[in-house]
Amino acid sequence: MRVLVVHNFYQQAGGEDTVFRAETSLLRRHGHDVRTFTVSNDVIGQTLRLKAAAHTLWNAQVARKIKAMVHEYGSEIVHFHNTFPLLSPAVYSGAHAGGAAVVQTLHNFRLLCANGLFFRDGHVCEDCLGKLPLSAVRHSCYRDSLSASAVVAAMQTVHRAAGTYHTGVDRYIALTEFAREKFIAGGLPAERIAIKPNFLEDSPGAGAGDGGYVLFVGRLSAEKGIETLLRAWTELGTTIPLCILGDGPLAPQVAEAAHSLPGVSWLGQLDRADVLKLMQGAAFLILPSEWYEGFPMTLIEAWGVGLPVLGSRLGALGALIEPGHTGLLFQPGDANSLVDRARWLWDHPHERQKMRNQVYQAFQASYTPEQNHEQLIAVYTAALEYFNSSQSRRRV
Repeated sequence: MRVLVVHNFYQQAGGEDTVFRAETSLLRRHGHDVRTFTVSNDVIGQTLRLKAAAHTLWNAQVARKIKAMVHEYGSEIVHFHNTFPLLSPAVYSGAHAGGAAVVQTLHNFRLLCANGLFFRDGHVCEDCLGKLPLSAVRHSCYRDSLSASAVVAAMQTVHRAAGTYHTGVDRYIALTEFAREKFIAGGLPAERIAIKPNFLEDSPGAGAGDGGYVLFVGRLSAEKGIETLLRAWTELGTTIPLCILGDGPLAPQVAEAAHSLPGVSWLGQLDRADVLKLMQGAAFLILPSEWYEGFPMTLIEAWGVGLPVLGSRLGALGALIEPGHTGLLFQPGDANSLVDRARWLWDHPHERQKMRNQVYQAFQASYTPEQNHEQLIAVYTAALEYFNSSQSRRRV
């Protein structure tokens, strides 16, 4: 199959970038003719911000570029990962004009929410779901900027009104059933949203979990539940060593906790190989997220080494983590609930070992490259069928 894979590298969107690279590599390993087209937000600082804002709404230049690349490479599918902010939904029309079907992976909730998180002022917020995004502008939800939020809201409103998200995309990929239901509630066509989870490109194998510590891996930010985690470890630090990996806006609080709380260490941002090695030795991973996670690569990486996960009972995590089998759940934002569940897991090593075995078996059954390739090609095939039938209807 001939595929053009397109991605706008976006600040702090590490998971999206990882999936883009992994899927591109996966397709090439299976013999597909894969070309890529990428842009980066790094150029925004070197261009007029007014021009960048205009491109967020409609970038005709890139649309023409996509059309030309489809013609040049004979691409049957154009698979978009992220189009925000520099590519714009105009790229869908460029792909169609070139004669290719369009697939869009929904890595976050940007089509429905200005900040893409459904998170505001420390809690889940669905004020704009299925509505005009006036609340997003009023609360400056995108980068705490009224003007930038207005641009994102305008993009959402214009393309909803124009029907772009209905006519421009032949198949959407949601990462979980939870996300799919949210996008349906937001107005996307249910019959064209497939579910395909993320996957781990190369697992180092199951670990022993004998390192004598637990892990947090991720961005140090409010929506990731860092403050809840630190509150819990004011009580747990003397009994359960916690290693925190990552960086972000709450790094100063984490650094202070590592200095003042017993049992808490902060190792900063590490290479993926080092993260996986630490995961192999950890007793369990903590995902205390307070927003609707998509399908975090951290979760897939943990499962790829047989690591049980203690996660918040919120959004997709509440469905992905099976209590007693692949981990445990606690109430989001509730430090006491986290303390209770963490203590139970730590105090029951035999049960943890059972979970490790089940976690690794579940990973091998559902989240390897082989299964993901089959799922991806099924999505591409459905997109081609829909695009070709749409073209036939237009000719009639």
